[in-house]
Amino acid sequence: MTISCDVTGDGPALVLLHSGVCDRRMWDAQRPDLVDAGFRVVRCDFRGFGQTPPADRPYSNADDVLTLLDSLGIERAALVGASYGGQVALEVAALRPGLVERLVLVCSALPGHEPSDELEALDERENALLDAGDVAGAVELMVDTWLGPDADQSARAAVREMQRLAFDVQLAADDVDSLEAEVEVDLTEVRAPCLALSGRHDLADFREIAAQLPAVLADARHVELPWAGHLPSLERPSEFTALLVDWLRGAAR
Repeated sequence: MTISCDVTGDGPALVLLHSGVCDRRMWDAQRPDLVDAGFRVVRCDFRGFGQTPPADRPYSNADDVLTLLDSLGIERAALVGASYGGQVALEVAALRPGLVERLVLVCSALPGHEPSDELEALDERENALLDAGDVAGAVELMVDTWLGPDADQSARAAVREMQRLAFDVQLAADDVDSLEAEVEVDLTEVRAPCLALSGRHDLADFREIAAQLPAVLADARHVELPWAGHLPSLERPSEFTALLVDWLRGAAR
């Protein structure tokens, strides 16, 4: 199965991996500027998100991304991953270090991370709402949790739309296991220069993950965004894009 994607522009490949409450549309504000900056921008939807149907057999999102890039003939790429997409980016970089030349991890998850009581409680509240059939309530919980104070109404509407679609698609599908938990990745294999971004208004789990990545990866720098929550690309799109382009160009030099 090839996951749904779009490819825009020419130049070095830049792959954008979405968070677990969004789909590839979370990068709508960034795509034109990244193309203008000279990148070939690849965006994809994980299984059960956006335009990619849910899985019908055990799967790995990292393997899906690698299969997609192989099908596009991409041998070298920079990866930008938000939240769960950051975890997928790390897995891709560990599984095939020669493919990934730069990494940007935005409020990233981490393979093997033990969730805090706060994150576990959030998961329980989400599941309770979904089990009760209150999908709208679960959507609002996600919007309120993951967007920081600078998010405007258009950002909230965008996350609301993307999360509602994901819930509707996934709740209607049969349960299929992800293989991520069974795949062991060695993060010492990651060689790409990495910018790890965190948001001061994000949950503690993701702030702590970003802060520890310089000690885990061979070449990583942590930067905290004082204005950001969990989805800075949606909260201050222009500022985030400028930071992204500056770092990608600097890392390339």
